[in-house]
Amino acid sequence: MTGYDLAVIGLGYVGMPLAKEATAAGLRVVGYEVDPRKVDALNDGRSYIDDLTDADLEHMLAGGFRATLDESVLAKSRTIVICVPTPLDEDHRPDLSAVEGATATVAKNLSAGTLVVLESTTWPGTTDEVARPILESSGLTAGEDFHLAFSPERIDPGNPKFGLRNTPKVVGGYTEACRDVATAFYGQFIEQVVPVSGTREAEMAKLLENTYRHVNIALVNEMAIFCDELGVDLWESIEAAATKPFGFQKFLPGPGVGGHCIPVDPSYLSYTVRKLGYPFRFVELAQEINERMPSYVVTRVQRLLNRHKKAVNGSKVLLLGVTYKPDIADERETPALPVARGLLELGAELVFADPHVKQWQVDGTPVPREENLAKAVAEADVTLLLQQHAAFDLATVEDHARLVLDTRGVLAEGERVERL
Repeated sequence: MTGYDLAVIGLGYVGMPLAKEATAAGLRVVGYEVDPRKVDALNDGRSYIDDLTDADLEHMLAGGFRATLDESVLAKSRTIVICVPTPLDEDHRPDLSAVEGATATVAKNLSAGTLVVLESTTWPGTTDEVARPILESSGLTAGEDFHLAFSPERIDPGNPKFGLRNTPKVVGGYTEACRDVATAFYGQFIEQVVPVSGTREAEMAKLLENTYRHVNIALVNEMAIFCDELGVDLWESIEAAATKPFGFQKFLPGPGVGGHCIPVDPSYLSYTVRKLGYPFRFVELAQEINERMPSYVVTRVQRLLNRHKKAVNGSKVLLLGVTYKPDIADERETPALPVARGLLELGAELVFADPHVKQWQVDGTPVPREENLAKAVAEADVTLLLQQHAAFDLATVEDHARLVLDTRGVLAEGERVERL
């Protein structure tokens, strides 16, 4: 093999589904990664991604896919897609160091005629103002010597219905020609490609999607707090409202928001607006509400125990589900972590049960794992349902638990069960 149709930079939950679909479509695909453990695992057929089984990986390897630490493969690739993380720093500001590093690596290996696409979620203007100058340090000019585009990832880990192939793909190019080349590239293995007029519009589309969810989750989270005090079953009200066939989309309260997108992406948009000289009040208020939910959950646990003449201090608290969403092993930004911190500060004795997580710790302190659900809920002073994994037998929780706080609205309320 003398060259590649696609090089994917960043072999995580975004990069690997992209590599999988492109390989399945017959493209010659290579994955570039700086972590040797990931490269070794992938080339050995061991997947570390929820949505990629070992069998999937074996098919990819049989189709010619390889992972490598050698950046020189980029120079032999017709298309390079950057799928690296874009987290927040300690001050909640965008951290583009991974994007800048990956783009600099591309610049060192950039060939004329190559298509470079950034998929990492970021603030509007990043492709043009950050990525393009770095790439042009190669001596090649975007839109003339190479093509440049932005196409936001829309991966939803654990979604059985929508994957990369059947989720519409938004594409914005630095020029119209860049857009057309990128659209044709993705059209080889994605059912519907949605071209937009520029990279900024594509960057904003991703932030709009997740800010919409962020704000609506904050709305129902705040309603959960005052509905509890009003004696209103918000869960029932939400289901009733959801019967309206137009003008309403159902969002549910919870112990906080997790994953890469919802806790992070709106801050990229807020950062952009603040550079204009004023706050994005909707986003910042939503952030404040969603970030207070873990402490509110701790308060509810404390209140539930108090009603039964028990203190949090010394009580055994079972955490059910410590991932950020159901039926996957992803713990990024999981609200279980700040909830656990709050309970530990009050002196609780923590244990956890999660079929997808074998070991879990809070700030370096291991939390014991319970294998037997019935035994675990029977022995705990209070069970805190944080994530409704399908593997959990909810009837067992209802029948055997001493006290339960259900943050997901999936248990029947009763003398021993309270819902958020």
